[in-house]
This record gives sequence, C-alpha cells and structure tokens, in this order.
Amino acid sequence: MEGIKQFNAGEFFEQHETLELLWRDTGAPVRHLYHGILQVGVGFHHWRRGNFHGASVLLEEGIERLRPFAPTCQTIDVAALIADATGARQQLLALGPERMSEFDLAKAPQVRFAR
Repeated sequence: MEGIKQFNAGEFFEQHETLELLWRDTGAPVRHLYHGILQVGVGFHHWRRGNFHGASVLLEEGIERLRPFAPTCQTIDVAALIADATGARQQLLALGPERMSEFDLAKAPQVRFAR
C-alpha cells in the first residue's frame, strides 16, 4: 500500500494525501483505521514543521482512533503502532515546544504488519 510506504519513509505530508483517498473510499469501521494512521502521520508532519500543538493533538487523536483495531487489523500491527506513537508523543510532551526539534524524526514509528 503506497500510503504505508510513504508513512514508513517519513513522507508524512504525502501519506496524508494518499491515505485520505483510501479513507474516504472505505466504509466503516475500517475507514477509521486508515484515518487513525493518517492522523498519526500528520502529527509527525506537524512535528517536523515545529507545530507543537498540532503534533500533540493529532498524535493523540490518531492513537485514540486506532485503539478499537488493536491488536491487528487489515494485517497491520495496530498495537505496535499505538505503543510506538504513544512513546513518541510522550517524548514530545517531555521535550516541550522549545526542544521538540531535538527528536530525530528518522526514529518516528513505522507501520508494521502482523506475522
């Protein structure tokens, strides 16, 4: 899936564009899975741009939207994405707006597939 490849490559703006099309064309409840992944990615896009509020809010919203799909859905390891995104968000909050750029976004979570 192109949107997941973009997410994992750190192409957070591009993954938004790609996953938004999938999200809009998919019926509930699975559409909410795609929306959650999209929001987590957009949270990292805001982080990259230095928008502390946007990053923290979108990460939180994406994580919450993903919770009903744990541990796996559509072969995606949702539980791992939730755990990784939660850990990153906690680091963001600990750093605060002044130091958020100290986080290496190359270490942003990856969407993994269940085995």
